[in-house]
Parts: sequence; structure tokens; C-alpha cells
Amino acid sequence: MSDSTAGYAGEAATLLETYEAIAVEDVHRPVWHLIPKTPARLLDIGAGTGRDAAAFAAMGHRVVAVEPVEALRKGGCKLHPSPRIEWLADGLPDLATVRTRGDVFDVVLATAVWMHLDEAQRARAMPVVASLVAPGGALILSLRHGPIPPGRRMFDVSAEETIALAARGGLGVIVNTVTASVQADKPDVTWRRLAFRRRSSG
Repeated sequence: MSDSTAGYAGEAATLLETYEAIAVEDVHRPVWHLIPKTPARLLDIGAGTGRDAAAFAAMGHRVVAVEPVEALRKGGCKLHPSPRIEWLADGLPDLATVRTRGDVFDVVLATAVWMHLDEAQRARAMPVVASLVAPGGALILSLRHGPIPPGRRMFDVSAEETIALAARGGLGVIVNTVTASVQADKPDVTWRRLAFRRRSSG
């Protein structure tokens, strides 16, 4: 397990309850319009308990759910045994297993993930992530701002840095907004919601 996932394995049982209690639409409200209305291929990086992957699968999408923390991945598999979800043990910055498959996706999500990577890891990860976005597809990610929970490894990542890295990967920003935390017990936490589009070829 990498340092970027520090603290999650020990809290897996609690997280399997707290994450599942949050409505997917509330988490993704600023970018919900980017989720395709017809069946598509989605990549959920840092899928956690599978809450989002399950909602997307229920919409008819096929989802590759990537989760490096074994306890969360196994818990998610049990909670959401959908045939439309494929779980992979993989993680940023390299996504080695995903990359070897040669797939691209209509939507790539990295929700509450990017701030766990340090500056060097973010620079290494963005070209990898960008390469997985299909022409015309979208990358959706979020950046957490606020006090760091004990035992977690997080960085205060700027939107400017993230937008610049994405641009070098051929992705243009289409959503850039700040929202409050959907968790009522975290009034001092805000989230920067970013989304990017890859130009269609031709």
C-alpha cells in the first residue's frame, strides 16, 4: 500500500458505512451533467466502497472500479456485486494494471483522490490519467481544502496547477467551482470540483 492511502485500511469498516450514507448525486452535483445518459465506459479511480460505481452501473454504464486499499475493495465487492462493475487492485500515480489493458473511457473520475499525491506524483500521474480519456471524453476530479484528518496524507493542491497539468495532457477545463462538504460534520472543509474535456479527434 502506498503512502497516499495512509489511514484508510484501518478505518475501512467505518468508511464502508459513512461513504454509503452519502447520496451520489449530492457528491457530483456540479458535474452530474457530464455523466452520459446512454451506456458508456467509466473509470472510477479510488473507487472506495463502490458507492459511485454502483450508481453508475445502475444507470447502465460499465465501470472499472480501481481501489488500492484491499479492505475497501473487498467490502465494495460485497456491497455492490454488479456484473457491470469490474474491480481492480491498482492505484495512482502509475495505474500500471489499467494501462496494460489499453482501454480508454468516456468518463474518468478521481473523486477525493488527487490531494493524496505529492507534487512529483501529481506530475507523473496526470499524463497517465489523461491518456485514459477517450476523444470527446471527460475527466472529473475533486480537490479537498481544509484541516487534514489525523493519520491521513494530504496536500493542498491548487486548481491552477491541476488545470496546467491537464492542459499538457490535451484536456481543457470545462468546470471549475467550489462547494461545501456534503458531510455536515465538516463545515471547515471545501471542495474544488474540476472537469476537463478531451477534444474529439478529426
